[in-house]
Amino acid sequence: MPPCVFFHDARLIFKMDSLGLEILKIAFPAALALAADPIASLIDTAFMGRLGPVELAAVGVSIAIFNQASKITTFPVLNITTSFVAEEDTIKKLSMEAENEKIKDLAPEDAMADNMEKGIDTSSSANNEETKELKLPEDASTVDNMGEAIAIPTNASAVKPEKDTKRDTCKSSSASAGGKTDESIKKKKKHIPSASTAIIIGLMLGLLQAAFLMFAAKPLLGLMGVKHDSPMLVPAQKYLTLRSLGAPAILLSLAMQGVFRGFKDTKTPLYATVAGDVMNVILDPILIFSLHLGVAGAAIAHVLSQYLIALILLCRLVKEVNLLPPRMKDLQFGRFLKNGFMLLTRGIAVTFCVTLAASLAARLGSTPMAAFQICLQVWLTSSLLADGLAVAGQALLACAFAEKDMNKVTVTATRVSQMGFVLGMGLSLVVGVGLYFGSGVFSNDPKVLQIICIGVPFVAATQPINTIAFVFDGINFGASDFAYTAYSMVLVSGVSIGSLFLLSKSNGFVGIWIALTIYITLRMFAGIWRMGTGTGPWHYLRK
Repeated sequence: MPPCVFFHDARLIFKMDSLGLEILKIAFPAALALAADPIASLIDTAFMGRLGPVELAAVGVSIAIFNQASKITTFPVLNITTSFVAEEDTIKKLSMEAENEKIKDLAPEDAMADNMEKGIDTSSSANNEETKELKLPEDASTVDNMGEAIAIPTNASAVKPEKDTKRDTCKSSSASAGGKTDESIKKKKKHIPSASTAIIIGLMLGLLQAAFLMFAAKPLLGLMGVKHDSPMLVPAQKYLTLRSLGAPAILLSLAMQGVFRGFKDTKTPLYATVAGDVMNVILDPILIFSLHLGVAGAAIAHVLSQYLIALILLCRLVKEVNLLPPRMKDLQFGRFLKNGFMLLTRGIAVTFCVTLAASLAARLGSTPMAAFQICLQVWLTSSLLADGLAVAGQALLACAFAEKDMNKVTVTATRVSQMGFVLGMGLSLVVGVGLYFGSGVFSNDPKVLQIICIGVPFVAATQPINTIAFVFDGINFGASDFAYTAYSMVLVSGVSIGSLFLLSKSNGFVGIWIALTIYITLRMFAGIWRMGTGTGPWHYLRK
């Protein structure tokens, strides 16, 4: 059964049923939000390309370092928050529903108890009501008046027995009581301890990351192959130092995005991200060219946009969630740190391969590095579109596991994986054609464009592999299988690092892309393995 599970109900892949619509409802805004920031980085890259290949290469190295530091902390903060909030919110909803049902069941007894306390005889009052309906008027001078006054039932069901009348009254009372309860629940802010914990951890990690990057910018650039006499050193150090000031806003906003994802709300992060990125795009030409700030202007524009995103998300979140827990012991630092350490290890393994590839490309010179930066940004941007499906899979699976609905788990996982494969095939065609004919948007240097053409086949051909790898990351996160994802990625990273050193030395630019292809392929197989073999959280598939 496990290997065949991936083809389960494959004919329904394009069916817009309730599951398909729910996946798209979460995935589409999430994909747009995830792609918005890399698109803004692509625009930064396009502007930097107008300054020259040296500036473009310098910004590329700085972005690689910044992304390495950010993604190390992003993986635990964002993914753990999404799973924990989704589980906690689902459990609370199930608890509230059970409580509401209990209230509805107790409503008739409560009504009778109140009547007895007031000394009201419900049976006599019911008889009095029936007597009033059948009572003749004192002034019944005409037959017409008499006919209007007497309420004579035309069938047996019109006059209900006393027992039925009581039951209907209690049902109505219960329904109204339930309605009031539901209304009060909607107006009341949610208390989600994991949300408060995530925001505190995100802010602390952001401050630490900013301090680390500001004081270690020059040594880190040296590790990336930017030597002290390189023309890339000054602009790269300036860009990295200024960009690091936005780290607290980025980590804080990512923690809040994880909370919204847990609520299956991906529209709010989308609106905030688009607003910030629009601000970035507007400020870029003003600061870079009009005010002649160069690479510093690009960094400042990006930092300001990140703080705008964080502010919008915070204002929206405080309306829905009580961020101040009633007791400090409600915070879940232990649970976050236990799983966070594993995802921290995974984050280092995931991003180290890409960062090492950028470092090896930088050692080839500014022109190959500029071409590699453009190909890499397109590669990551298109791949992140698949992460929208991963977000949907993670949120829905976390809820299904919390409900212990294994059938829903299976159906959701297979549908998301099948949709991911179709998306990957489409991206392969779009990215290949788009990058081949549109590379001139990013640079007007003939040598850079020539090297980009060499990388196009790798960028396009790996899209289906990237998509499946990203989707299964979300599936495994939704199953809270954090330990496996960490250990398997360390193993994949070890093999990939060896192939990067070996192939880059013998084949240069092409060798780096061959090694990245090996890396993403191994990552895909590692993601599929757990569900495909029916082990870990998927052991029930063998039954």
